[in-house]
This record gives sequence, structure tokens and C-alpha cells, in this order.
Amino acid sequence: MAEGDTLLNAAIGAVVTVVLSFTTVSPVLGGGVAGYLQRGDPGDGLRVGAISGLIATIPFLLLIVLFGGFLFTGSMFGGGLGIPGGFVLVLLFGLILALVWTMTLSALGGYVGAYIATERESGR
Repeated sequence: MAEGDTLLNAAIGAVVTVVLSFTTVSPVLGGGVAGYLQRGDPGDGLRVGAISGLIATIPFLLLIVLFGGFLFTGSMFGGGLGIPGGFVLVLLFGLILALVWTMTLSALGGYVGAYIATERESGR
């Protein structure tokens, strides 16, 4: 299909991650699909899986900005709901940790997906 087209394969893996987000292993599955489509060296699977995880976090970040942004901007300028700045920093740290977690699991899935594709092509 799109063997070697990194961005397309990563986007397909990201769509799989978002669609299966109700499962706890959706980043691994999405990265696995991206790595399987990428084929080639499992190192390429790591890369395309991590890119897939990064792309998959974009819709969730947009939702957070859309629905939660007014709470934080209001508190920074003295209005809003009075959320303390420390809470904003803790939430920001949590978002960064979630991004790293998703990218790591997607990279792991990408590695496994590329490995499976390689083994399947070699006939083992």
C-alpha cells in the first residue's frame, strides 16, 4: 500500500489510535499498524510509531485547548475561576507526560509492527 511513506503511515496509525482510544492499548495498536505499513527495518518502525503517537495527540490537545483554555487564561489575568498557577503547572506537566507516554507506546508498537512485517516477508 504505502510502503515507506512515513507521514502517510504515521497518519494512518494515528487514526487507528484515535478511533481505538477507548482501549488502553490504542497507542501500541496504532503504532503497530504504522510500523507494519512502513515495513523495512524495525528502527524505521520505531520512528514512524513515534510520529504516529505525536500526530494522535493533536486531537486531544485541541479538545483540551477548546474546552479548558478559558479556565487558565482567566486565572493568569486575575479573572476566570481562580485556578492557582501551581495547578496549571502540574496540569501542563501531566500533559507533557501523557505526550511522552503516548509516543513511547506508539514507538514500541511501531517496532513490533515492523518486526512482524519483516518476519512475514522473509517467510519465517
